[in-house]
Amino acid sequence: MLQGSLPALVTPFMNGALDLDTLKKLVEWHIAEGSNGLVPVGTTGESPTLTHAEHETVVAEVVKAAAGRIPVLAGAGSNNTTESIRLAKHAESVGADAVLVVTPYYNKPTQAGLIAHFTAIHEACGLPIIIYNIPGRSVVDMMPATMAELAKLPRIVGVKDATGDLARVCDQRMLCGPDFVQLSGEDATAHGFNAQGGVGCISVTANVAPKLISQMQALCLAGDYAAALKIQDALMPLHKAIFTEPGLVGVKYAMAQLGLCSDEVRLPLVPLTDGTKALVNAGLRHAGLMN
Repeated sequence: MLQGSLPALVTPFMNGALDLDTLKKLVEWHIAEGSNGLVPVGTTGESPTLTHAEHETVVAEVVKAAAGRIPVLAGAGSNNTTESIRLAKHAESVGADAVLVVTPYYNKPTQAGLIAHFTAIHEACGLPIIIYNIPGRSVVDMMPATMAELAKLPRIVGVKDATGDLARVCDQRMLCGPDFVQLSGEDATAHGFNAQGGVGCISVTANVAPKLISQMQALCLAGDYAAALKIQDALMPLHKAIFTEPGLVGVKYAMAQLGLCSDEVRLPLVPLTDGTKALVNAGLRHAGLMN
């Protein structure tokens, strides 16, 4: 079962190209730090600016490096159903454990269109599918009743919920059933999400603080929300700082500060402003990750 801390893995670059050596080192580091799974080529992995070949390479390399030690939930989202099917089938062919499929952005499909999109991917691919609902980016919100219809399909097993609405967790549990996997897609509310019935987080901050995020998630799963809250409090300034500008830019800068990878991003994203750099540095210090 997908649960606990699943870092939304960054894609490291060096001089504009994929930095696969660093990517493999990050996989090893996450496993050593206690991450419970990895999510390559989501938005944090800069999927919008990777070529199809690069996307497929990253998934294949992460699966190979993880070597079955922790599950790999591969990003396979697109606003083109045919393209999403191709990405999902590629992930299956290289040994990924599941796929993460975002609600189609920009097209603004109806709820019926969402059902048709996810059903088509389900029928074409044998992997478990996690729905990624993020209306702030995709401009379409999958309603709980729609999710419940999709949950009837055997391989649509859960949701990455980035709505920020904690009442959704209860609604979705009631409509989709208690075994439907609910993963937070928002670091700042991950603790409360779990208290409402979630079982983990696909986390951006876990790229730079994997051990702390994993520990917090383990405490939540054990029902010790008071101890988990202490970790959440330590991380909250870092969560906020990372998302002051686009989160992947913030977390890559934080990782660069710790010598984990370059802070290089692809246009149209640009490096952090100096003011946000100062906030990230303060957040790293508050969390005890940097002197």
